[in-house]
Amino acid sequence: MSQTKFSWALFTKTPIIGIVRNLAVQEVVNVLPVYRDAGLSTLEITMNTPGAEELIRHAREQEPNGLNIGAGTVCTKRDLERALLAGAQFIVTPILDETVIKTCVEAQIPIFPGAFTPSEIYKAWSWGAPMIKVFPAASLGPSYLKEVKAPLNQIKLVPTGGVGLANMADFLKAGADGLGIGGQLFDKDLIKNQRWGDLKNHFRSFVDGLNLNP
Repeated sequence: MSQTKFSWALFTKTPIIGIVRNLAVQEVVNVLPVYRDAGLSTLEITMNTPGAEELIRHAREQEPNGLNIGAGTVCTKRDLERALLAGAQFIVTPILDETVIKTCVEAQIPIFPGAFTPSEIYKAWSWGAPMIKVFPAASLGPSYLKEVKAPLNQIKLVPTGGVGLANMADFLKAGADGLGIGGQLFDKDLIKNQRWGDLKNHFRSFVDGLNLNP
């Protein structure tokens, strides 16, 4: 799989990282064009999803230019190697692992490591991560993000975990540079019942939510 670079332009246009976890290969294949057509651009497939590597390959082959396809829940160097071999264009972790972060930085692969405290956030950034996943975000709330951003305004933050339509505007107003959204974005009933029109409208409601940022 050729390593087409992650497009920051695509991400910046609609800064949502959709997190795919535990969907079947065919479900992902069906969802991809709906996701893109709705205006979304960046998709993370978690490595603890069965067949994750196959899913990443399928996604890269089906959407070689229209989407950023990355790997999430990368915790070890071995996870990273598997993800990159499958063609992942960016990496997301739930934890701080210096080896994983620095390997990505050296290879010029964007990595968004998970961090919780200001010290962890700063450490990940100092190792070269271009954007940090604040996780779990909902338990901290938008006010926490705003407080962290005050002294660390040079660091891009992506709150993840419990983010959805009800609170995304608050996170954006608090200074979020993007949003990581999983289960609330990928409505399993709509996908299971192949209601693609409804799913597209559902996706679009999140795209519209981005415009609430003043």
